[in-house]
Amino acid sequence: MTVFLSTLTPKFYFALTVTSSFISGLIFVFEWWHFRKYGTSFIEQVSVSHLRPLIGGVENSPPAPAAFSVGENEANRQNMPECKVWRNPLNLFRGAEYSRYTWVTGKEPLTYYDMNLSAQDHQNFFTCDTDALRPSDTVMQKAWRERNPQARIKAAYQALELNNDCATAYVLLAEEEATTIVDAEKYFKQALKAGEMIYRKSQNCHSQSPQHEAQLRRDTNVLVYVKRRLAMCARKLGRIREAVKMMRDLMKEFPLLSMLNIHENLLEALLELQAYADVQAVLAKYDDISLPKSAAICYTAALLKARAVSERFSPETASKRGLSTAEINAVEAIHRAVEFNPHVPKYLLEMKSLVLPPEHILKRGDSEAVAYAFFHLQHWKRIEGALNLLHCTWEGTFRMIPYPLEKGHLFYPYPSCTETADRELLPTFHEVSVYPQKELPFFIHFTAGLCSFSAMLALLTHQFPELMVIFAKAVLRVIWPVSAPSVLASG
Repeated sequence: MTVFLSTLTPKFYFALTVTSSFISGLIFVFEWWHFRKYGTSFIEQVSVSHLRPLIGGVENSPPAPAAFSVGENEANRQNMPECKVWRNPLNLFRGAEYSRYTWVTGKEPLTYYDMNLSAQDHQNFFTCDTDALRPSDTVMQKAWRERNPQARIKAAYQALELNNDCATAYVLLAEEEATTIVDAEKYFKQALKAGEMIYRKSQNCHSQSPQHEAQLRRDTNVLVYVKRRLAMCARKLGRIREAVKMMRDLMKEFPLLSMLNIHENLLEALLELQAYADVQAVLAKYDDISLPKSAAICYTAALLKARAVSERFSPETASKRGLSTAEINAVEAIHRAVEFNPHVPKYLLEMKSLVLPPEHILKRGDSEAVAYAFFHLQHWKRIEGALNLLHCTWEGTFRMIPYPLEKGHLFYPYPSCTETADRELLPTFHEVSVYPQKELPFFIHFTAGLCSFSAMLALLTHQFPELMVIFAKAVLRVIWPVSAPSVLASG
């Protein structure tokens, strides 16, 4: 050891420090990539999973992965937070809107996971056990399982050749083949005519057998879906009052289908009409403590209260004289909305760019924030001072939420699995908003420090080789005191 240390040159120390800096830099880059992708430290994960059992520690069993399922009933959600994926009440048309975006930008706005959920929805809504009795329905049952859009469209035409009154075939063509809203509306009108006829037939014989009851449920789903999409077509084509009437009639005709959240379509249309009294009436019915909340409910309630004070609101004046009762109510409503979904304000304040909303959303997640802001940003802009009031007050919400977040405040605790689900729902080119922000693991700080320290030693060794050799031998003397005299002599 003495002979070896006495033969070391400054070049060796320089090569050693450069190599250690390079290796620690690679480890740091890998750790950072692993944290950004999976949210955990790779070194820490390996240590807990593999090294701790070897040295006699108890292996911690990993938490069970969150289950993502398409939700239709959220009665127990207040007491048991989970990542339940809901169908977006305002989802766009694939052919007339999503596909046009792809043609213009070359980007895919929908993820495979999102479209797979839609395929499951279509099979649940538009198929039943009696499809074998009607050849056209048998073809459509296969069509909803097809992954290729052209194959689905071809199957829809085959179903129409077998039965010109196949409502679900017109639905598929309206969603995927129509390249404009006008064309989609034409297809939906044909689907409505066929759907109403089939629905009346199912009503007359639904009590004959369980199969007939299942067929009535399916035909009801088709009819409700078609009427809702026709109302959305009217809304997009500027016939707002017609759309509002269609939505109100649909909610009266099928009151038990409240889980479809048609009231959120109605709220957006009423805001476009600036019928704020009607909006308040809808909120009074659906913003109930026993009903599940949504960003549309919470932020619309905040918008109405902000509307009463936002035009004359000034943060300087408010800080001098204090907040009035109306201003306090508006601020509390904003805090309530932000606590429910903390991702929305950055989109409303245009601090973050929007993308096309997905076909499914995760309540309280970034996907819901995108879907809400995409349709409601214009309504906030229309009310003078509303965005200014939001800008001045929204960040104060986070000082009110108790720590740790598991305690909750006005709502059930914020789910920890939202980031994973949102990354599945939102396109890869969109930067997913994360709340709460995860702290960097210890090993990222450690490897960053190690890389910086070894790089600094390499630079000093290159600039001052003789001094660094003396310093290195002094360190070695502390580590190996037995060989110290020989090392010093050779020095």
